[in-house]
Amino acid sequence: MLDTLDLDRLLLVVANDPWQKSPSRSITPAEDRFAMAQALAAEIPGADASRMEIDRGGLSYTVATVEALRQEAAVSGEAPPAVYLVIGADLVSDLGTWERAGDLRDLVTLAVVSRPAVPGATPLPSHSVPPGWRAEWVDGPLVDVSSSKVREALKRGAPVDEMVPPGVMRCIRRRNLYAVDR
Repeated sequence: MLDTLDLDRLLLVVANDPWQKSPSRSITPAEDRFAMAQALAAEIPGADASRMEIDRGGLSYTVATVEALRQEAAVSGEAPPAVYLVIGADLVSDLGTWERAGDLRDLVTLAVVSRPAVPGATPLPSHSVPPGWRAEWVDGPLVDVSSSKVREALKRGAPVDEMVPPGVMRCIRRRNLYAVDR
């Protein structure tokens, strides 16, 4: 990702309260998600886990985080950063539901990561990005993986070696998440 998009760094921002998910399902505590993000960042050169949304508290809105990054740069006397928002291709159709989507659209370039085709689903063409959004398409892993699938597999005791990096798996075991046996 860093090389493909010529990025200086990759921030893995952990939501405090993911407002589009928390009303409809149980959410892993933010501190546990942050620990997993730290474990993942340790395995990706140039990546850093960020707790800025956790520290801000309340509901997490991507637009507020991007604005905070721009404010940090301004306070330091730096130019506003070019921000790439990495999202899975499956989220593109939901962008209009995001908090202050128009403001976010003006502040970021999407880095849309392709996902493997799901049987019965219509492939998402590159022109499906909503009008006005800047986007670059990035080939994702050919493994059909999502956090929901990982959690379900772990609860069943199924192997997840192809889906979860070793450092993240150690973190999951250490924190006893998702009913994983030690």
